[in-house]
Amino acid sequence: MLTVGQRFRRPEPRRRVGDFVRGLLAPLPRKNCWTIAEHAGDMGPDGMQDLLTRVKWDDAEVRADVREFVGHHLGHAEAVLVIDETGDLKKGQHTVGVQRQYSGTAGKIENCQVAVHLVYATDAGHAMLDTALYLPKSWCNDAERRAEAGVPEQVRFATKPQLASRMIAAAVTAGLPCRWVAGDEAYGNDPRLAAQLRQLRLGYVLAVACSHQVITGLGVYRVDALAAGLPATAWQRVSAGRGAKGYRYYDWSFTALPHAADAHGGHHWLLIRRNRRTGELAFYRCWSPEAVPLRSLVLVAGRRWKIEESFQAAKTGLGLDQHQHRRWTSWHRWTTLTILAHAFLAAATTHRSRPDPAGLIALTANELRHLFNTLIIEPTRRRCDPLLWSIRRRRHQARAMTSHYARQALTEP
Repeated sequence: MLTVGQRFRRPEPRRRVGDFVRGLLAPLPRKNCWTIAEHAGDMGPDGMQDLLTRVKWDDAEVRADVREFVGHHLGHAEAVLVIDETGDLKKGQHTVGVQRQYSGTAGKIENCQVAVHLVYATDAGHAMLDTALYLPKSWCNDAERRAEAGVPEQVRFATKPQLASRMIAAAVTAGLPCRWVAGDEAYGNDPRLAAQLRQLRLGYVLAVACSHQVITGLGVYRVDALAAGLPATAWQRVSAGRGAKGYRYYDWSFTALPHAADAHGGHHWLLIRRNRRTGELAFYRCWSPEAVPLRSLVLVAGRRWKIEESFQAAKTGLGLDQHQHRRWTSWHRWTTLTILAHAFLAAATTHRSRPDPAGLIALTANELRHLFNTLIIEPTRRRCDPLLWSIRRRRHQARAMTSHYARQALTEP
């Protein structure tokens, strides 16, 4: 059972965090402290806002509880830790971590906030485990902005691979069963991350750029140059796993790189994927403490897309990117509670008290969320008078507006 009540000293925040997560699971058109409070039957958003800002609790400890819960329900010795980042588009410059930077979500440079996430993926399912907000150098070097956003003094600049490395190390240290790590080029092009994974004895399949160089018996070559010289017999058709439209088949080639060996030993490979329709190539650096067949590496490469499914489910159904908080603590708490809600759905979709009837497919996270809300949340949640709540909301907004103009008047010359 996923129990985080021990992280909250008083009964009020323990009750409120349950209401908050139920609000995240509910099909609200927009998720923020106002709508979640209304769904919970509160007379205003103050309690939910306090939960994210003033109440004393450690979001890292809650994520540790989530990690233990996921390991219990989805744990498998061959599990894959998937690392990737996602960006949330933001206006202005006061939200913590926001600046003009590349966002994979938008596919271009935008004013956004970027966070690195860790997902646990097995045959049984996949769940979000951990997160780290990327704080650009412009923020790290600006004491005034840091203070305004509540960034802790001990936080220093760290690259995205460094943030991923810390989360992976924490998961392994905590005893989470796992065997592999998968990630895109942002992580595959960092040699320090790969070295740490070898030290942790974690195999990896990390994407690299076409300009990436590898050491062979004949010298150093770009990976695209090696691919151009491969004979037709070097390619094998293998499925990278089941997708929305069935099994995803590509042509694959892998080449052993014995000259890349270091003090950690193990086996190095260059894995190349070729799209059977367009001929487009993708490249991966791979390592494992023991020799493994091509199919094992291909399946790990295919698992990387599970994090995209997690992002989609968390954003469209759980409000991962709908927060309206500018400060460090509130951002981490909102994201942590979203991760908690996603882990609950992931574990529930993998629970099988009896075999599925013939011909029926497993429930998706969104389908389970809808059923949980219809059968559990709605029949039991507290309701309040909509008119009374609307009056309370208008009064709260009026007070907030008056306070805003008062502060503004004090700061004007």
